[in-house]
Amino acid sequence: MDCMIRKWRISDRERLAEMLNNPKVLDNLRDGLPYPYTPADGEEYIRSMLAADETKTFAFAITVDDAVIGSIGVFRGENIHSRTAELGYYIGEPYWGKGYAASAVKQVCQYVFANTDILRIFAEPFAYNAASRRVLEKAGFQLEGTLRSNAVKHGTVLDMTMYALVRE
Repeated sequence: MDCMIRKWRISDRERLAEMLNNPKVLDNLRDGLPYPYTPADGEEYIRSMLAADETKTFAFAITVDDAVIGSIGVFRGENIHSRTAELGYYIGEPYWGKGYAASAVKQVCQYVFANTDILRIFAEPFAYNAASRRVLEKAGFQLEGTLRSNAVKHGTVLDMTMYALVRE
């Protein structure tokens, strides 16, 4: 069974909260997400994504049988980076290791390249996050380098890696 990406719906708020209310997921994301993560937090996020500029924000629910299992987004840069975009995603822990993340990454990149003038999509997973790095490699991204001491998470200085997929 494969996953699909689709636009968010307000009714997804409970499933979104269920998937994000997990430190194992949050530990691999940027700071700023509340914990515990509530359905109200989910609704606020969904409303902001639905209201976002559709030429700059490409945000989707990752679903299996129309139930949310994660989130994926591509966000256009500005100024000289206006044709470059950053990718971010996560999958709820019960769905890890099933190929859903790589499938969703492929789907969102195909969508962005087919529907925009974006030339390059990049992602910056933490260097220790082997699973996320594998997802990007399976989706055709190339490792461009290590960003040394590039982040501080829970008081720990971390390296990140730079992966990119360039329009054919």
